[in-house]
Amino acid sequence: MVHAQLIFTTNAGAINITGYSGAGGAVIIPVATNGLPITSIGDGAFSSTPVASVTIPGSVTNIGNSAFQSCVNLTNAMISNGLTSAGDFSFQYCSRLAGLTIPASLTSIGDDAFDSCVSLTNITIPGSVTNIGANAFFSCSSLAGVAIPASITNIGASAFEGCALMTAITVDAQNPVYSSLNGVLFDTNQSTLIEYPGGLGGPYAIPGSVTSIGEFAFASCAGLTGITLSKSVTNIGAGAFEDCAGLTGLTIPALVTSIGSFAFFDCTGLTNITIPASVTNIGNRAFSYCSSLTSLYFDGNAPSADSTLFADDGNVTVYYLPGATGWTSPLAGHPPVLWNPMIQAGDANFGVRSNQFGFDITGPTNLIVVVEASTNLAVPVWTPLQTVALSNGLFYFSEPVQTNTAGRFYSLGLP
Repeated sequence: MVHAQLIFTTNAGAINITGYSGAGGAVIIPVATNGLPITSIGDGAFSSTPVASVTIPGSVTNIGNSAFQSCVNLTNAMISNGLTSAGDFSFQYCSRLAGLTIPASLTSIGDDAFDSCVSLTNITIPGSVTNIGANAFFSCSSLAGVAIPASITNIGASAFEGCALMTAITVDAQNPVYSSLNGVLFDTNQSTLIEYPGGLGGPYAIPGSVTSIGEFAFASCAGLTGITLSKSVTNIGAGAFEDCAGLTGLTIPALVTSIGSFAFFDCTGLTNITIPASVTNIGNRAFSYCSSLTSLYFDGNAPSADSTLFADDGNVTVYYLPGATGWTSPLAGHPPVLWNPMIQAGDANFGVRSNQFGFDITGPTNLIVVVEASTNLAVPVWTPLQTVALSNGLFYFSEPVQTNTAGRFYSLGLP
């Protein structure tokens, strides 16, 4: 253990470490030296040195830009509570860094802070952090678990781009019901915000504090199978989920006004998406090369989009709702289809048969419809019963007669 080889300056009765001249190994930074507290680690102080592990005391409140950049022998960083800021590039290219403690006092993770830390496997970001900088965990190719708290307001561009193994979770103790999920959990700390299905495969949530998803924020995260964006999100940046091949489910919230270029480019697992009425613009190639995409449902008027929107997606059908405008022309070469399924209450199939209540549903051929039910129209809570395809424009739905309720009401919803 060494600490005598620290190079430092003093200012206003405190010490700032500016360099390190030792032979490497385990470095323990003391709380004070020469009778003065050590409060900061300066820009580039340990950059490219042979340090193997570092213990940073609670007296240090700031780690400067590039402070441990390219410390390729660094395997473990233990940071005590007290640190408030980790600068840009602070641990960039620390390729052997596998053990990392982020203290509860930290408020911001700088740009490229852990860029290319390919040995990191799990990260817990404390509730004090409000900002995850651009490229913060870029190309952390072994990163399998991330817990992101509800304090986060900004996820920077390319923050988790290239984290292809992101498939495990760290679950907040307040939400143990989520512990059976397999994927990345962005902890909402609000158990009523999103209802998670049991078992493996998601979906995973981005907390309600986040209003914008930065450019390429989750690009090439091939392990993600589902994302639930919070109701606060208004913008999905360019390439935000590009090359997320495992992404099969997605709900875009009602406040989103713009979907950036290449936002879901090459998401080969996506099968259908609903676009809220708030969206007025979709960037070029936003859904290109989504080879499994068959249905795009629009809640509102036709958005602005160019001819590349569905490049190489020959099987996509665009649906719009009655009363929406701007749908007289094809969208990126795809003729729109009116989504207007109907429950046939007047034909011979409507009613009770062999203790089953059923009815015909008619509409455009192969239209996907969710049959929903509620027991109270005054304050309706619609429960999905079955997702059906109207083969040849027709489907007969039935379920056992419900004897434990005074009334049961049915509706048809978007998938």
